[in-house]
Amino acid sequence: MPIEFHRNMLADKPRNDAFYRALKSVIKKNKTIVADLGSGTGLLGFMASKLGAKTVYMYESADVIGLSQKLAKDNKIKNCHFIHEYSTAIIDPPEVDLVVSETLGNYAFEEHMIATLQDAKRFLKPGGVMIPQRVEQFVAPVVSPRFFDELTIWDDVGYGLDFAEAKRMGLNNIYVRTFGQKDLLDGGKAAKCWDKADFSKKTSNNRKGKTNWKLDKQTTIYGFAVWWNCELLPGIELSTSPDAPKTHWEQLYFPVLEPLKLNKGDSFSVEIESKTSFESGTILKWQISASGFKKQVLDLEKGFI
Repeated sequence: MPIEFHRNMLADKPRNDAFYRALKSVIKKNKTIVADLGSGTGLLGFMASKLGAKTVYMYESADVIGLSQKLAKDNKIKNCHFIHEYSTAIIDPPEVDLVVSETLGNYAFEEHMIATLQDAKRFLKPGGVMIPQRVEQFVAPVVSPRFFDELTIWDDVGYGLDFAEAKRMGLNNIYVRTFGQKDLLDGGKAAKCWDKADFSKKTSNNRKGKTNWKLDKQTTIYGFAVWWNCELLPGIELSTSPDAPKTHWEQLYFPVLEPLKLNKGDSFSVEIESKTSFESGTILKWQISASGFKKQVLDLEKGFI
């Protein structure tokens, strides 16, 4: 993995500040034992150490752990123990007071956060704390044509050639994009929660939710914007909402196969489903239904050659 990936994360001040505040509110000097799962360059574990954690266990399967060890030495951090392995592969982990893990993606669960945190419960002492604690995912209809138009240039290739199949594949994909108020139905106020995950409870890697809207004016729908809110601890949140402070994460664009030209009073809905595994990664499907239109079924697996 290129160092650029980690540079982008460490340049994300809203992210870093939120985790720092969460750690600071929990860590008791010379008492709290911490496990940092997916520790990367070591930022969160180093924060915990600087805040007075007694011991910090750093679990990282990637080779960046070598850089993390060098950084710990350079910063004279001596109470971090580095384990070059996925935390889920550890048979008998030392018990800790606090588990922290930042494995969020543009799509919240693409980096196996649910599987990691469900497994991490066995790391915790009775009464132990986990950061983060909850994620909610939101969806809003997109009313600006610019995102859809970008993906349908296949119609304009010309020379008497038909690229319809390439266009179809392109629309069966999700795209990292940044949305403004004018891009979304009712300026984004029409956004609805389609999924909630509480890591203190048994939570499935597979997510599914459906939302619907009824229009109060004539509108064309060009797809859907998806983002998340993550509660690290009560009162401390991170969000990729268009209205939230900008982070290295962005929103996601879920296209339609054909724009929905709808009238006042018409209803429409989207159902989103994701399946995530270490073997297959994350597969997303979304289905769009609307008054007077044939159901549109899109699937990320159809977007690859």
